[in-house]
Amino acid sequence: MPSGSAGKPNSGKKEGGEAKSFPVFLTPPPPKKYNSFTYMYLNGIKINYFSAGQGEAVLFLHGWGSDFLSFKYFLDSISAYYRVFALDLPGFGQSAEPPAAWSLDDYADFVLTFMGEFKIDRVILIGHSFGGRISIKLAARKNLPVLIDKIVLVDSAGIRPKRTVKQTIRLFFYKGIKHCISIEFIRRRCPELLEKWRKKHGSPDYLNATPRMRECFVKVINEDLTPRLSEIPCSTLLIWGEQDYETPLKDGKIMERLIPDAGLVTLKNAGHYSFLDQGFTFLRVLDSFLNIKRTA
Repeated sequence: MPSGSAGKPNSGKKEGGEAKSFPVFLTPPPPKKYNSFTYMYLNGIKINYFSAGQGEAVLFLHGWGSDFLSFKYFLDSISAYYRVFALDLPGFGQSAEPPAAWSLDDYADFVLTFMGEFKIDRVILIGHSFGGRISIKLAARKNLPVLIDKIVLVDSAGIRPKRTVKQTIRLFFYKGIKHCISIEFIRRRCPELLEKWRKKHGSPDYLNATPRMRECFVKVINEDLTPRLSEIPCSTLLIWGEQDYETPLKDGKIMERLIPDAGLVTLKNAGHYSFLDQGFTFLRVLDSFLNIKRTA
């Protein structure tokens, strides 16, 4: 497996404590807009998806709060060599929300249903952040109806960080406030108290979500996938932004150590959306892993 670092300078800057991501391509791709979307109903949920190309299947899974269009340049590029799929996961992009508060297993099951709809029996998974969570969950499962040949985890989520003392205290106060608001008298007098606390202390992913997706978010992030990493049998490529402040590089190093057949490539001058920050280098690394040989 490849291991190392690569990258070119970009215009991403850290502002207000958050890493900003901007697409950079040494050879800019021709602009392409997806003005029409392809929809299907799967388990009663309206889903927006992409499909192009021929050959072995490659499925792209986007991150939380994003959609498959974040991969649009790579979808077009890889579909010249593979049969490429992508979808807006339920609750994101142009797809409808799930009918209930889904867990990570529910999302993994849905992805399996999606692959079954297209009769995919062998696949390479490429997952960014939340999409990486789903990829880990699926790759570690046994007796799947589909063979997962390889996986690519890009700035993947899945390792639950240890709480700091400050976070523990904050959680204690949050639970206390939530309990107090459950008392009818206080709820009538201070109906907005809990929401004010959430807005002040909650993560952007949580705050920007609808009530149902907030429930999904809590279920998803509370599951630590660290124990499952050693159960992944397939070849795994880890691609990480050196300045990723959402899922830090140390998470990628842990995954490289615990996944039996894994290699880590670090992209310099790149944050949580490393595939956009260093698009040219990302594609070259991906080509190598997928055995793509492009003509000049």
